[in-house]
Amino acid sequence: MANDLIAVYPGTFDPITLGHEDVIRRAAQLFSHVIVAVAVGHHKKAMFSLEERMAMAQEAVKAFSNVKVESFDGLMRDFVVTRGARAMVRGLRAVTDFDYEFQLAGMNRSLMPDVETVFLTPGDKFQFISSTFVREIATLGGEVDKFVSPGVNQRLLEKVRSLAGRNV
Repeated sequence: MANDLIAVYPGTFDPITLGHEDVIRRAAQLFSHVIVAVAVGHHKKAMFSLEERMAMAQEAVKAFSNVKVESFDGLMRDFVVTRGARAMVRGLRAVTDFDYEFQLAGMNRSLMPDVETVFLTPGDKFQFISSTFVREIATLGGEVDKFVSPGVNQRLLEKVRSLAGRNV
């Protein structure tokens, strides 16, 4: 790579899916450094704690020497700027994602004029996967092993069992 480009791929990753992993792989091929930024996520009720989401993300990126995982709280702009990133990676699964992501990219451009938003699409077999669907299917007793890595699947099974135990 001609330039030493840093990209940030932000999200709550609750949990990280094979679709997320595919976007990370694609970003790792395009940028010299990729930071998977796991949001504390005050605006969302997460199934997994920040520590659990960080651990799953670190497991998912271990094969990529140019990818690291960090957490962030507050404005994404502050995180991106302090890391010296020149790009933000956003995953697009379907047309329904585009409207929100387009608006977000415009707002980010206003806040960070020197940072580009790069949209990446996961491979065909991952385009319909979302963390929300995975959590819901797992919570209702369905199998999600084809949507997440084995380690994440195991954590989901354990989490669902522990949540079910509390609701008894």
